Amino acid sequence: MTEPTDDDIRRILTGVKSIAVVGWSANADRPSHRVAAFLKAKGYRVIPVNPGQAGRESGLGEAVRASLAEVAGEVDMVDIFRRAEEVAPVVDEALELPGLRAIWMQLGIRHSEAAATARARGIDVVQDRCPAIEIPRLGL
Repeated sequence: MTEPTDDDIRRILTGVKSIAVVGWSANADRPSHRVAAFLKAKGYRVIPVNPGQAGRESGLGEAVRASLAEVAGEVDMVDIFRRAEEVAPVVDEALELPGLRAIWMQLGIRHSEAAATARARGIDVVQDRCPAIEIPRLGL
């Protein structure tokens, strides 16, 4: 799968149960905060990842984690809110997670090499999209 179809996105979003949001912000006005809250409201377990906020309560029922290594075995999908030039190390760290099924890069974020690396390992990749847009668009 290179560019996911609507069926691919539907399969990903209905198949995952827990999502690590990398680049989560405690600021309620930031997209990462709003998307995490939306996903939580839709029934996903959402684990915020932000080293500068590590250990804080997020309001999502989960403490903020410093890194993806701290969520090993706990997440099905990693949702990335980082600049494109910061994506490759996040994807490399995500690929170490047992049980990882998908990597999602938010609106405006693409990284072809990191996406290819993840896909070569059998991980679904969505780039330049937002699950908070796709869920209502697909009627999920």
